[in-house]
Amino acid sequence: MAVYKIFPEKDATLYEQYPNMNTGLDQILEASSYYILGSKYNSRYLMQFSTTEIQDTINNIVTGTWDAYLKNYSATAEGLSKNTNLYFHTVSGSWNMGTGRFSNSPQVTDGCSWNFRTESGSGTWVSEGGDTYPTPVYSQSFSYTNPIDVNVKVTDTITSWYNGSVPNDGFLVRLTSSVEDANSLNVQPIFKNFSIDTNTIYPPYLEIKWDDYTFSTGSSTNTILDTPQSFISVYNNVGKYYPDSVSRFRISAIPKYPDRVFKTSSLYTTNYYLPESQSLYAIKDSKTNEFVVDFDSTYTRISSDQDSSYFDIHMNGLEPERYYTILIKSVIDGTTKVWDEDIMFKVVNG
Repeated sequence: MAVYKIFPEKDATLYEQYPNMNTGLDQILEASSYYILGSKYNSRYLMQFSTTEIQDTINNIVTGTWDAYLKNYSATAEGLSKNTNLYFHTVSGSWNMGTGRFSNSPQVTDGCSWNFRTESGSGTWVSEGGDTYPTPVYSQSFSYTNPIDVNVKVTDTITSWYNGSVPNDGFLVRLTSSVEDANSLNVQPIFKNFSIDTNTIYPPYLEIKWDDYTFSTGSSTNTILDTPQSFISVYNNVGKYYPDSVSRFRISAIPKYPDRVFKTSSLYTTNYYLPESQSLYAIKDSKTNEFVVDFDSTYTRISSDQDSSYFDIHMNGLEPERYYTILIKSVIDGTTKVWDEDIMFKVVNG
């Protein structure tokens, strides 16, 4: 797939309520504003990705123009208004993840906190709660009726880290200043998102996307599928794949009710191409039915060569020891059809 995932190398939450406490090993990242015993406190979180992995991905895997998206799944969200925003800043200054957890007693202070970048008593932030560059700043709006997972385009920052124009010290995620400074019990939004240390299948990641679509069938005499009433399958699916592999899935497409013509061979021996530029794939977790790669009219278009229609999947972006299901979507004769034919595969640990 033209989607490559990079997982964080470190993350942590900064709590104003406990200004020296480190939470580098917590399973939750929190951006919140709340009252405790009449006092107002805020929390923000940090997340950093490897510069080497970013550069290697763009130099050796990506082809053509790319974009980058920050993804972070929600564990819980409370106190959202009709329009609550999270802001994503580029961090200025290195920081240590540390080995603390919110539940530790006594508190662990060997890493970043609300007051310190490196550890308690050393490497003070210029501004409490984390230092950031003034630009770029990204935002995403949430509400009680909308999805609460983070999905924000951060291409400009990744470009600056890739070319070295800005040091890569990660992202800082926070509520807007007007919410953090609000003196009202009615304004207490709480975002709790999964961290890299989660024991679930929902770690945060950076998603690099690019368009790898081609439609070049060469001398093939196969025709393009012209009816949504068709059988779709992947004929070279071996069922199990290793995380470091890049696998090409080839599609078999034939009409359910082929035209009646006089032939000396079976009507089902001809493989059809899916319509050019109008066919997409998606991948969902077979157990949870959640999309891990959704249909995208730019980044998951199905290509074709002389042999068949096909698409490539970089298995590194899929959690190992999980089963996944492939779905195919196409617009044929004015009808949009989605095929969910239990085309499954598993990513296994090497």
